[in-house]
Amino acid sequence: MQLVGLTKVFGTGAGKVDALRGVSFDIAEGEFVAIMGPSGSGKSTCMNIVGCLDAPSGGHYRFRGVEVGSLSQDQCALLRRHYMGFIFQGYNLLARTSAVENVELPLIYRNVGAADRRALAMKALEDVGLKGWEHHSPNQLSGGQQQRVATARAIVTEPQLLLADEPTGNLDTARSEEIMELLTGLNRTKGITVVMVTHEPDMAAYARRIIQFKDGQIETDAPVERVHQ
Repeated sequence: MQLVGLTKVFGTGAGKVDALRGVSFDIAEGEFVAIMGPSGSGKSTCMNIVGCLDAPSGGHYRFRGVEVGSLSQDQCALLRRHYMGFIFQGYNLLARTSAVENVELPLIYRNVGAADRRALAMKALEDVGLKGWEHHSPNQLSGGQQQRVATARAIVTEPQLLLADEPTGNLDTARSEEIMELLTGLNRTKGITVVMVTHEPDMAAYARRIIQFKDGQIETDAPVERVHQ
């Protein structure tokens, strides 16, 4: 992906907020990038634009060479559906459905048949270490296990880009490390490009590169010295 001179303005007049002020960076296929910055720095706004959940006010965002700003809402939805997976801090699991049924959801939107859908969801849960937990509901799972279900749901469609927004924000240190090892493994073994927003330096150290935001601009963009292998 390529972001060039990206701007985002919220509000007008006295209430105007320049959330992004000329942000430019590239992310190559197969990278693992952490985006950091204090509250209000623009990191989440940038993530929403990258995930086609919001549109910039100016500048250019290209995904695999395609100018995303030229796409219709339906085309953006197809881009998300076929190329991206999302992991959120709050898990966003359906409470009254099993783990495997939660993981099947993206495949329903792709009109995958029931038998194939179940097989793919079971495999995704096995890939995140939840073999044997497929039929448990979210309230029967720990926070770390719920985030693993959310990760399985994000990867079941084999996305090229995985967007993780504070994926360890609700977890203790041990569970956070488990999730980061999982994301690192998916990046390394499956070649999935990972872009993660986090405010935790220890978690950002799992990435290969850290982009630091401040006041709607990029303050630093540097590789990470290998802390975690």
